[in-house]
Amino acid sequence: MGAVLSVYVRIILEFLLELYVFCALVTMRLCRAKHFAFKVWAGLVCIAAIAFGVAFFYDLFGQTVWGRAVVYLFLFALVTLHARICFDEPYKNVLFCCSAAYAVQNLTYKLFLFLWGFGEQLRLYDSWGSSFELYYRIIYYAFFVAAAAASYFLFIRPLIRRRPEQDVNFRTLAISLVVLAVTIVLCSFEDIFFAELSVEREGRFDDPVYFTLWQTGNVFSVVCCAVVLLLISRTLERSELEHEVQYLQYEVRQRAQQYEISKDTIDLINVKCHDIKYKIGALLAQKGVPDAADVSDLYESISIYDTKVETGNGMLDVLLTEKSLYCEQNGIIFSCMAQGDKLGFLSDGDLYCLFGNIIDNALEAVRGLPEKEKRVINLVVKAKNGLLLIQEENYFAGELQFRDGLPVTTKEDKNYHGFGTRSIRMIAHKYGGELSTSVQGGIFRLNIAFGIPSGPKKQNK
Repeated sequence: MGAVLSVYVRIILEFLLELYVFCALVTMRLCRAKHFAFKVWAGLVCIAAIAFGVAFFYDLFGQTVWGRAVVYLFLFALVTLHARICFDEPYKNVLFCCSAAYAVQNLTYKLFLFLWGFGEQLRLYDSWGSSFELYYRIIYYAFFVAAAAASYFLFIRPLIRRRPEQDVNFRTLAISLVVLAVTIVLCSFEDIFFAELSVEREGRFDDPVYFTLWQTGNVFSVVCCAVVLLLISRTLERSELEHEVQYLQYEVRQRAQQYEISKDTIDLINVKCHDIKYKIGALLAQKGVPDAADVSDLYESISIYDTKVETGNGMLDVLLTEKSLYCEQNGIIFSCMAQGDKLGFLSDGDLYCLFGNIIDNALEAVRGLPEKEKRVINLVVKAKNGLLLIQEENYFAGELQFRDGLPVTTKEDKNYHGFGTRSIRMIAHKYGGELSTSVQGGIFRLNIAFGIPSGPKKQNK
């Protein structure tokens, strides 16, 4: 029983701890499932219990290549299943992230063995005596913490910043898993084979040839893990490029739609101008003082020119004015209170796309509502406690389903109609903001929070 406990603590739990550290770093930007904290802690308890049973298996078969490989593959599968329960993401995305975490964990461990082996071969640790295990653990955990921090900045942060919005490429995922599986099997073979050739302690060899072969195996493991990370990085780059292409295609469609809206607005202005000319002519031809009702009618006709919105941001003024004219034509009440001068950190293109998508989505929701009193859009942009808050509310008909925190479109053309909200989130994340959406009482609410930059603001033209 003592041997099983030793295996459980020094091998199984230590491996799980390292893997969970990297999984936490890689998955920090995934969409969390409901009751996330409970699922995390309950899962940890369950896996700790299962791992104790794995320790018995390891004690019996851990000195064989297949036995050791089965143990690590099984533990990896358990951690991946736990992550899938904790995050509201497709299983392929979770597996993708866990593969990256395992690759970094194994790379870190093998790199430590590579560096440690030189000191062992040079007999640098012989003076430690009975304190060898204590010093070894201190150095190892210090190296692990430093390696985890370095791995985060070198590998993990660039990966999670480009986290795919859609399911990952299955082919690349399969290749990554195969490379990881081969690495696990080869590492198991290497550990067992060279442990038998070691003298006194694992990693120390009398024959320099054995030491060279052992170090070659460590380097090979590091390279394999680096290949997995490279594949993951390339997949995300490709996903990002495809995302950009899709974004451009979406913008082309939006431009066409914007042209139709602008055309309707111009037609409305032309009609109003025609009405004004007609009524002015009628008033001039009329004898005596014009009728009060006619004057009121004329005033109403020209009131459309008072719809200009002034927020302190030129680009936003143009966009909101155009949308206000469209709402005027279609019987939609558009209420806007915006501190546009606080939006200087957004580029003109991103600002136009962000607010254009927000308002266009709201217009699509309220345009077809049978109740005229519900054709209302409220937009607020305000600074509060060092944050810039963008809040939008509108009524909607039917039911909304959410995936990854965003409403799922019910239209058949999901490639484009579902892209507007993803584009909003993409722009929010680009500037370090967070997007949240919710539904309550038949009202859809969208909230974006940005940290207000302290640097110089971009001048809007």
